[in-house]
Amino acid sequence: MRQFSSLLNGLARALSVGGERKNGGDDAGREAAESLAKDAKKKDLILCSSGSVHGDGSKSFVSVFSQRGKKGVNQDCSVVWQEFGFQEDVIFCGVFDGHGPWGHFVARRVRDSLPSSLLCSWQETLALTSLDSDFDLESDKKVQPFDVWKQSYLRTCAVIDKELEQHRGFDSFYSGTTALTVVKQGELIVIANVGDSRAVLGTSLDDGSLVPVQLTVDFKPSLPQEAERIRQCKGRVFCLHDEPGVHRVWLPDGETPGLAMSRSFGDYCVKDFGLISVPEVTQRHITNRDQFIILATDGVWDVISNQEAVEIVSSTPEREKSAKRLVECAARAWKHKRRGVAMDDCSAICLFFHCSSPS
Repeated sequence: MRQFSSLLNGLARALSVGGERKNGGDDAGREAAESLAKDAKKKDLILCSSGSVHGDGSKSFVSVFSQRGKKGVNQDCSVVWQEFGFQEDVIFCGVFDGHGPWGHFVARRVRDSLPSSLLCSWQETLALTSLDSDFDLESDKKVQPFDVWKQSYLRTCAVIDKELEQHRGFDSFYSGTTALTVVKQGELIVIANVGDSRAVLGTSLDDGSLVPVQLTVDFKPSLPQEAERIRQCKGRVFCLHDEPGVHRVWLPDGETPGLAMSRSFGDYCVKDFGLISVPEVTQRHITNRDQFIILATDGVWDVISNQEAVEIVSSTPEREKSAKRLVECAARAWKHKRRGVAMDDCSAICLFFHCSSPS
């Protein structure tokens, strides 16, 4: 709990310093958070490309890799932010999968704005919580770290989706992006998922074998609760004749947009017909049996099972090459499992928990 208190207090100080220079509370907090991101980039604490990160303070090691598919420009992107919120034991990771004519712009916009917006929302959530006269952060009687993260994520995603609609640099009416992010703070992992990317944990059993634990839901239109919401909003869910088993979201009349996910940022053409940008936010407390988390876009999971992914990552001799090897295995699997189908973009982040140095 002391770690949580230290983290929030440190963030509060950093954001309040920036906020003193501006007149509007919300704008000041957002600008201060964006200033933190700029400082982090200058210090090489933010990675937005393929590569690896060895976070000494967080005792984590991160491997990142992305490969363009056969459909044109790579619409996947990612981010890793060490010392998230100016705390050594905190790391932020995310993968984003764009779609539509402007999907690569939408994905990168969300990637660039979500982390700093989350810091701002986090500070605002803390401020609102602290107004409670019974609030006692150290005793943890009224607030849990996860509750603050969850409320912050819900606010952040709502703000970002609204901002996208008003963005003049690109058109997100028929374009959008999924977003899968995690925050690791000490032994706490908070996962927020919008769309059909997936997070899978590699954890050990008593006999030493490594098994996968899926931590997120693939938000596809085929899920009963997702399909029901869409249909109640007058949207349609069905498969095309040449795509049996691939459920898509369609407008009440007309053959558009045919989205293969039920949650995303952007895609305003169907936001009134059941598509939402609300994240599912969950948590996991890491144990000494938990080895790593894989975050990957659906291009990987379309051809690689959870068990295969865990085995590929765990058997890679050099940790910094684990994400690349996983993506390369997915690319090979596309050739023989999906013959005649254009390979999707494939991106992965492998977040290792323990401090054993990479080979």
